[in-house]
Amino acid sequence: MSFRLAAYAVCVVDDRVLLARCVQSAGDSVWTLPGGRVEHTEDPIDAVIREVAEETGCSAVVERLLGVDSRVIPSAEMREPGPVPHQNIGIFYGVRITGGELRPEPDGDIAESVWTPIADVPALRRSSLVDVGLALARTTPATGHVAPVPVGGLVRH
Repeated sequence: MSFRLAAYAVCVVDDRVLLARCVQSAGDSVWTLPGGRVEHTEDPIDAVIREVAEETGCSAVVERLLGVDSRVIPSAEMREPGPVPHQNIGIFYGVRITGGELRPEPDGDIAESVWTPIADVPALRRSSLVDVGLALARTTPATGHVAPVPVGGLVRH
């Protein structure tokens, strides 16, 4: 099984959430939260701040830990199917943008970042990470864990 530890930013201001549009290899796009892989020896807080800067052009500070999500993605359901399933452990942080201007990720997969009304999110083709992050921000469960988000329709891994 492949494995990835990642850190994601949940930035909510005035009923809007900061989303990033990721263009996949086949040219399709999906909306996701800013964030990504925690590099070896990197602190997850440093990773989420780095990822926000790389993907959006904005500086940020972490305000709180929201929770952790663990999901196993069957190989047939991965963006680029592989021979084995994949486990993703996502650490979700409540993050506040402190400066910068939104822009595409230079030499990366993020084509744009947009402040999106939360009410518009259900109509978007999006990563399940968006739903997990918003559920954690909305409910702030003491356990830091929410029920798994079903994948299908507009919701992708």
